[in-house]
Amino acid sequence: MSEREPGHLRIGELARRTGASPELLRAWERRYGLLRPTRSQGGFRLYTAADEARVRRMRDHLARGVAAAEAARLAVDGEAVAVPPAVETATAPSPPPLQAAARDLAAALDQFQEETAHDVLDRMLAAYRVETVLRDLLIPYLHDLGERWARGEVSVAQEHFAANLVRGRLLGLARGWGQGHGPAAVLACLPGEQHDLGLLAFGITLQRRGWRIIYLGPDTPIATIHQAIGRLAPELVVLTSTDTERVAANADAIAGLARHTAVAMAGAGATAELAARTGARLLDTDPVTAAERLGQLRPAGPRRSARR
Repeated sequence: MSEREPGHLRIGELARRTGASPELLRAWERRYGLLRPTRSQGGFRLYTAADEARVRRMRDHLARGVAAAEAARLAVDGEAVAVPPAVETATAPSPPPLQAAARDLAAALDQFQEETAHDVLDRMLAAYRVETVLRDLLIPYLHDLGERWARGEVSVAQEHFAANLVRGRLLGLARGWGQGHGPAAVLACLPGEQHDLGLLAFGITLQRRGWRIIYLGPDTPIATIHQAIGRLAPELVVLTSTDTERVAANADAIAGLARHTAVAMAGAGATAELAARTGARLLDTDPVTAAERLGQLRPAGPRRSARR
């Protein structure tokens, strides 16, 4: 197909076809000129089959260990990697280290530097898989932020600014996660629970393994979750809370949910005892690892009597 042929793919469809998130595609377009969209009459970016082919070549080169900038050059040129991976890895520049990025991100957010923080995240998403950025950068950063807030080392304003910026980026990565034909998972925070960043990271990772995400978000009444089960008949419901007492207070209601569908329990408030009491599966690892493990397993079948 000619490069001049008008595009026909919206970015969400391009992301679905290539496995690269819309956020990552935008970063590659902005930083490396990898994509060359046209505009629809309504002003939307439209991408061609040639754009799709370049994204696939870019991902192939990244999988071989080529640094992002070089992978983009090769993808645009349509070249194949001509040297063995071992030699290439030894000579190509290394991706920026995540430890340094974590320091840069914390410094930018502590100083309310929105543009700098977004630039750090753009660089990391261009160099690493989304799961790597979530598990090895954002989740540790958020944990450290909470610890520093508890020690009085950051103000409420700094904590709110950082959490809201990260939440916005996660919601960008989550765009379109309810589309497709895979198994459905309903994600919700228990009543009174406001902390949902880990649940967002979990949902993004699970979606990238073929699941459809129905996100109910913070402070979800149990009755609302029941209604979602009856209407959507999901294969899985994931509930999260940072407070063990909150989980215990809702234990009977959670057990009622588990009689209709598979339920998993996550967050600092989830314990093995409460999971056993409610019939829920305990997710006791970080959100990304938990989603990766669940993503390999499609539930064997419903245990529910959901209303249609």
